[in-house]
Amino acid sequence: MTLSKYPLKNEGKKKTEKNQTETTFKYQAEQFADVRVLRYQIPGFETLSLKQKTLLYYLYQAALSGRDMIFDQNYKHNLCIRKTFEQIIEHYKGDTNSDNYKKFLDFAKRVWVSNGIHHHYSMDKFTPDFPENFLAELIKKSPDAKFPFAKNETIAAFTKKLTTILFDTSLDVKRVNLNSEEDMIVTSANNYYSGVTQKEAVAFYNKLNKKGENTPLSYGLNSKLVKRNGKIFEEVYKVGGLYTEAIEEVVSWLEKAITVSECTAQKKALQKLVEYYKTGDLKTFDDYSILWLQDTESRVDVVNGFIEVYGDPLGKKGAFQSMVSIKDLEATKRAKTISDNAQWFEDHSAIDKAYKKKKVKGVTAKVIDVVIESGDSSPSTPIGVNLPNAEWIRKDYGSKSVSLANIVLAYDESGKDSGAIEEFAYSKEEIDLAKKYGPLAGNLHTDLHEIIGHGSGQLKPGVADPSETLKNYSSTLEEARADLVALYYMMDKKLIELGVMNTLDVGKSEYNSYIRNGLMTQLFRLELGKDLEESHMRNRQLIAKWAYEKGKADHVIEFKKKGKKTFVVINDYAKLRKLFGDLLKEIQRVKSEGDYKAGKALVENYGVKVDHILHKEIKERFAKLNIAPYAAFINPVLVPVFVKGKVTDVKVEYPENFLEQMMFYGKNYSFLPVYS
Repeated sequence: MTLSKYPLKNEGKKKTEKNQTETTFKYQAEQFADVRVLRYQIPGFETLSLKQKTLLYYLYQAALSGRDMIFDQNYKHNLCIRKTFEQIIEHYKGDTNSDNYKKFLDFAKRVWVSNGIHHHYSMDKFTPDFPENFLAELIKKSPDAKFPFAKNETIAAFTKKLTTILFDTSLDVKRVNLNSEEDMIVTSANNYYSGVTQKEAVAFYNKLNKKGENTPLSYGLNSKLVKRNGKIFEEVYKVGGLYTEAIEEVVSWLEKAITVSECTAQKKALQKLVEYYKTGDLKTFDDYSILWLQDTESRVDVVNGFIEVYGDPLGKKGAFQSMVSIKDLEATKRAKTISDNAQWFEDHSAIDKAYKKKKVKGVTAKVIDVVIESGDSSPSTPIGVNLPNAEWIRKDYGSKSVSLANIVLAYDESGKDSGAIEEFAYSKEEIDLAKKYGPLAGNLHTDLHEIIGHGSGQLKPGVADPSETLKNYSSTLEEARADLVALYYMMDKKLIELGVMNTLDVGKSEYNSYIRNGLMTQLFRLELGKDLEESHMRNRQLIAKWAYEKGKADHVIEFKKKGKKTFVVINDYAKLRKLFGDLLKEIQRVKSEGDYKAGKALVENYGVKVDHILHKEIKERFAKLNIAPYAAFINPVLVPVFVKGKVTDVKVEYPENFLEQMMFYGKNYSFLPVYS
């Protein structure tokens, strides 16, 4: 489970715990459409041993080798589109300075950012700004290009097909449709299902689920569900199965990584991961997940597999992702302090006693510096992760929580002096709190969300996994639950006692930022006239709007005006904390009991509908600040140094050109054929 890909703290000048050796580093590379492209460094890489650097290089290669899979998972035509664009960019003989060509390049970059033609956050299809006939010109004036034609397909037919896919605004309009009033499978453009209806998919997996099973498998996680000739079956992602061409490359690099493992625990986990990729067996994946979370010794770590299920409206299908990292030893001390006290937090939570864990098991936490990300976590990245996702593993074995220090630093540095906090904070006191405590507040929120939030609570005996009971609302409610745990404890003196903060003003800063974002500022990411679709955005509005509505009688939160500008103000932090606790108790009950009706009511009543007048105002105010609402990242490059055929070192390079990196990836890490 991941914390939002877009942290809430891009609101002013912030400091970092690290030595400021990065002051001359250029964090923002460019900005286009609704995206700013950022860069990040890997502090401490040079101090690693050659064995650790070599391990990171092999895991880096394994991560990038799976990149094609996320494009195909997101939409069946994405690989065709991406490969066509790469060929045009390399071979186009026309005027590359024309306005239409520049619009084409911007569109291509948007496709790379979203791993396809559906927006990575809103899930809506986006279409080119250049005219339809220019696509034909691009193809025609690229005579040396090797386009991904289907067998016996003419260039005219290929051009017509691609034109329809890209420009038809009525075709495959949403990658993930969460509208429970419609067939969410048929109306979603993702490529996890083919030829099946929602009813058929649910029935298929219901037959596999065994009621009362203590260790249920994550059925559907690593497969595409297909109906062919009247028969419904799974095409499993594995060596010899679907995506074998890419998975074989991933496996080859993982096998190299095994030879330079840091410790026995890490070696066993990587061996089990390879076995899983070769067999596609979900029991093996569970075994791997347990081994992975039990490896707390290694400095180097990796997430690699079909993990998060946000891209599937049924919450079953895992998107390929990889995150390779090294532990930030100093920053991890704060996270460890929180994880060491996980039982205290569980015991003192606002949730019903029946749904508290009597014994919290295996909660480990660390702060990491990312080395490379791929698939679903790149170019757009989370800032925190808590895995594994299987509820029974979390209950019986625990979970591993990580915060991404160098990613958060890149956000902070690129957002300095943006003017956003001055524009949207109501008072000087709010501004001062944000500038003084905002970075620490954000880090603590992430730690509490991932370590305590996702690791807390338990299901009522006999209740199925939330993906089964809460269905399309499961992700939103789980993220809300984790956020509420963090918010509830942000104003607790226990954090002062533990030494992770020294004043409750840190909590006040977080409350200000969270409510302001949930009720107002996050709307600048949303297209005018739209309501909320993305799970994290729904979660934040659900919490903020519920607290606003329930606290109205006591004026806990108020909207205020300065001239024509709208602001939101918290009048009573203690009462707001109480409201957060009340909502946490209810959402935990909903999850623990599998109460779909109540869960749906919470999300639909508080998390979906947008005040479109306020939305327009927010968009206009942000437009004056020239801040792109979304961020994508250029990854560092690992370069091995060879002497007489042997690797003697691995160096890090920090490229500055997003287009060049995407073209490099397309040329060197494209292993899947165009299936459709």
